[in-house]
Amino acid sequence: MKAVSVSELKRNPSAALRAAHEHPVVVLNRQRPEAVLVHLEEDSILDEPGIRLALAIALYREESISIGRAARFSGLSLAEFIQYASQLGISIVRGTAASVREDMDAIHEWRRNSSSPTQAP
Repeated sequence: MKAVSVSELKRNPSAALRAAHEHPVVVLNRQRPEAVLVHLEEDSILDEPGIRLALAIALYREESISIGRAARFSGLSLAEFIQYASQLGISIVRGTAASVREDMDAIHEWRRNSSSPTQAP
């Protein structure tokens, strides 16, 4: 494993990325680990048990990918992913109470309107 500082990474990111092809690179900020660069190949670390799920959870928690994309990447169904994330204490419903209420009102309104028979023109 190789360590680089944040300033080194900013000065020469391609060197750190090349090094990550060979082994993990730890990015240090004031001597504390801030990130790890890992080269992911088809037949490498992604095939290890639990790696896809852990990566999907981390990306979803950081709001880098949607819950649907995280579920697909992890290999779980959406329901299984939601259940697993909930067990970890990760919020599935995002937003303020007011925005969630607004969304629920919109859903109820849509359901009311869509359940009425449509008139032919």
